[in-house]
Amino acid sequence: MTMQQAFSAALFDPQPSCPQGVICPEGSDAASRFSVYRNNVQSFLINALGSSFPVVAQWVGEAFFHGMAHVFVQKNPPDHPVMSRYGRGFPDFIQGFAPANSLPYLADVARLEWLCVQAYHAADALPLNPHILARAVATPEMLEHLRMTLHPSVATLHSAYAVAALWIAHTQDGQLQGLDPRHPQSALVLRHGLNVEVFAVSSGCVAFIRLLKTRCPLGQAADYALQADPEFDLSQCLALLISKGAITDVQSVHEVRP
Repeated sequence: MTMQQAFSAALFDPQPSCPQGVICPEGSDAASRFSVYRNNVQSFLINALGSSFPVVAQWVGEAFFHGMAHVFVQKNPPDHPVMSRYGRGFPDFIQGFAPANSLPYLADVARLEWLCVQAYHAADALPLNPHILARAVATPEMLEHLRMTLHPSVATLHSAYAVAALWIAHTQDGQLQGLDPRHPQSALVLRHGLNVEVFAVSSGCVAFIRLLKTRCPLGQAADYALQADPEFDLSQCLALLISKGAITDVQSVHEVRP
């Protein structure tokens, strides 16, 4: 193990110790200074998790979240220099974290928050000109053959819990009273302008959007969505995507571009 590897490992060792080879100016205690540095690193990562998962932190309280995040940080040091990517495994960690078992929906709330983080940092893309889009969808016989490109921030989540309602209640002064978190719900996440928005949508809408993201023709995607959810409303789903500038390109399956 190199000195750098030993230093990094010691930062996250649950049994704190100063790695061999670390020296300080004369009169300074290397172990004490390393302990301060180690605590600062872990505190920074815990705060980073708090910034990415604010609803989870609000739900469980500061002390519980700090303890849970501390355990995660010790087991999951950063593997990428871009800090916005840190915390990808936190929702799965929460699901297996025994002290959080009384809140079975917490992991899915965290998954929704992670999608929000990714949406915020997603690449920019201009929405399709409304006139071009209107012409494309105005011909019924061509509609089913269209392929749509969605904004890079668009993401979806199926959950056995009311994750969208819980997120909205915590972030937009919604009402928690009377809210049943065990009500299954699907969510759509996207960035509209500079704001990340979350919508509760039907399971059919999620199926439809997921297929559009694979470049599936609109007709096939709609048929599959109706099979998954007989109450799927194609017009309503398209209207939401259009109103939020989530469609960035439209192309016929027969169209060939250079």
